[in-house]
Formats: sequence, C-alpha cells, structure tokens
Amino acid sequence: MIVGVSPDLPHIEELPPIRQWSLRIAKRPVAWMFRLLWRVSTHGEENVPRRGPVILAANHIGILDGPLLVAISHRLCFALAKHELFTGASGRIFSHVGQIAVNRREIDKRAISRSIQVLRSGKVLAVFPEGVRGSGEMTFAKGGAAYLALVTGATIVPVAILGTREAGQTAAQMPRRRSPIHVVYGEPILVAQADWPRRKSLVAELTEQLRRRLADHVSVAQRQTGLPLPGPPKPRENKPRENKPRENKPRSVRP
Repeated sequence: MIVGVSPDLPHIEELPPIRQWSLRIAKRPVAWMFRLLWRVSTHGEENVPRRGPVILAANHIGILDGPLLVAISHRLCFALAKHELFTGASGRIFSHVGQIAVNRREIDKRAISRSIQVLRSGKVLAVFPEGVRGSGEMTFAKGGAAYLALVTGATIVPVAILGTREAGQTAAQMPRRRSPIHVVYGEPILVAQADWPRRKSLVAELTEQLRRRLADHVSVAQRQTGLPLPGPPKPRENKPRENKPRENKPRSVRP
C-alpha cells in the first residue's frame, strides 16, 4: 500500500507563519518555573543535533511531558498536543507559543501539514508515539513520527521522560513539588527522506524500529537515573451525581 502526503492536505505555503517570537519569550520563564517546582535534570543533550529538522520522540507518562520538552529544549521546539487542550485561556496560550493541536480521532490533515512546515523550516518537533499518556514502557507506537521523518528527512532522537507522574496517580495529576524529573536524550536515528511513493510497509518498519529503540532507551534511562516508571495511570473516579429531590413549593393563589 502506498502512503504519502495527501493531495488534499493544506499546502504549507497556505498556512500562517510559524509563531516564533512568543515561544522564544515564553520558554525561559516556563523552564524556570519547572526547575523551581521540581528537580529537573537533563542527560545526553549532545545527542540533539544543533541544526536541521529533529523529531523528539518521547514516552508519555504525565501531563507535564509536552510543556517540559518544549521549555527545556536548547533549540526552538514545538509539540503536538491533543486538541481538547486548546480551549479557553490555556488554549490561547498554547496557540500563541506555536503548539500544534491534533485531533486524535481522525487523520488531522492540518496538524500533519503544520508539523511538516515546522520540520521543513529546520525546527524541532516533539512527538509522543504512544499517542496517549500511559505506563511509558513503549509496548506500542503509532506511525506519525516515522511518517513525518520519512517525509522531511528529520533526525529522530529517542527521549526518555521519568518522574512527571508518580505511581498511583491519574494521568492528569502532577508529581509532588521538588520531586525529581529526568529527561534523557538517546542516540539519534538518522532517517533518509523517502520520495513519493512511500509504502505503508516502510512507515511500519521505521515505526517498529523506533518503538524498540525507545523501549530499550527507557529501560537504560531507568537504570541510569535510578528513577522507575510509575506504571499504568490510576483510572479517574467518576463521582455519581447526587439527585436532589425537588422541593415542591406551594403555588401562590391569587385572591
């Protein structure tokens, strides 16, 4: 089966320019906030190329993962985030700092085009191949990161994130203040740009290679830092609504 950039994708030149100035302004204070609230340590930063398109492919365990990668990156970094986060005040902030909303329930053509635009402009894009917050063990991976790398020739850097969620917490909870967080950058995977036609088997092969490399890297990072994965997130408890009996107010009777 042949896959590639669909002809009905929005053309990159039709997209609005990538917001950079607001992200540059926001990065430093957000990184400072992270380091104030938690003990953030980074390892292997030399594995991230200093120039050219890069995909940071990370395991996904907590709600802090995306903002953390963007804030502490030495290079300008954008991230894919679920579109449910782009509502209200927080949604406006995400949009202003150039983050990319993606609808995970469908093939989001605009998000794909936006990601290609970021990479073809030589920037860094953070992607979570698992697609959802979970145990972070990389037992499965979706094909988005591999597809984008094949389209753009971007280098993939496996990233292990540890400490952004504690055992027994839900996927939306944050770790305790001043608890350790480790971000470990692994050895890069060089990917040659694949011209059209790109076959589904090629994307699947690179996806499985990335999954294995990232799973091994996460295991090594746990031994290196002494910080284990938190396990599966605790399910959220849906509190039943209390059905309060209606008060039967006496009707007023006109005289």
